[in-house]
Amino acid sequence: MMPLDSHAGKVLEMIRLSGRPAYETLAPAVAREYSRAARAVLAPEPPEMAEIRALAAPGPAGAIPLRFYRPAGSAAEAVLPALVYFHGGGWVIGDLDTHDVVCRQIANAARAAVVSVDYRLAPEHKFPAAVEDAIAATAWIADSAASLGLDPKRLAVGGDSAGGNLASVVALTARDQGGPALALQALIYPATEFAMTHPSHQRFAEGLLLTRPTMEWFRDHYLRGPGDIADWRASPLRAASFAGLPPALVLIAGCDPLSDEGEDYANRLRAAGVPVTLKRFEGLIHGFLTMGKVIPAADEAVADIAGALRVAFAR
Repeated sequence: MMPLDSHAGKVLEMIRLSGRPAYETLAPAVAREYSRAARAVLAPEPPEMAEIRALAAPGPAGAIPLRFYRPAGSAAEAVLPALVYFHGGGWVIGDLDTHDVVCRQIANAARAAVVSVDYRLAPEHKFPAAVEDAIAATAWIADSAASLGLDPKRLAVGGDSAGGNLASVVALTARDQGGPALALQALIYPATEFAMTHPSHQRFAEGLLLTRPTMEWFRDHYLRGPGDIADWRASPLRAASFAGLPPALVLIAGCDPLSDEGEDYANRLRAAGVPVTLKRFEGLIHGFLTMGKVIPAADEAVADIAGALRVAFAR
């Protein structure tokens, strides 16, 4: 196994010393509280923004809460490109607050708006609830672009982990349903295959932040049953075709059970003629993007995302 990044090792030691139980030993509501507490310790101080406001998109089960970020230094009347962002957390934990800082960072660095989506969580809302909310929110943001001060021709989707899964499914759906047109899909250590048979699931099965038992806990809470594994909306690696999808940025953590399936997804996109930038952060652990207070590579990843967005929005 490759050596662990020293800062990632520090995070694992902090978690060990805190006595935090493994998520798979907890009820989802309790796991969510631990997740929020961890983000408060690991996330940098929130940067200033020109504007942050709460929005809501109509969804299949009612209003979907959104958080709108306008980057610092942008004029109130400026028409901005936008990233629709889906937070990570295994479809069970995570919310607008756990990913608040990273959304601010991306918005400021990309000089673009970010709209964070508070999709429904499992097990209260099983698959495909999160997918349906992600699709509905993206469509509403595109349709409402004029009133939000956004440019509908410069719209991207992105997310980390479970959020990367949702972003990839939104991109596939948008292609198949005639829009909205997307300039980029930014997939940060995405989950793409629920069978969990890629070798990295064995290579990094234990001892790290995301373990195989934790991933199984997420899977069992999210999916309705084993039959959902084959549904491409859960396992986008099983989509019938990857042709015609928007350009992709795929960032992989080297010490992550999901690393092989993320790389496999990038390779499938590339083989179908989709422009792909794939970058592997050697020695880093799953979830590092939101740990910028302790892991310096998080800033590098934010810069990579922002850079890819700026390039995509300039096309």
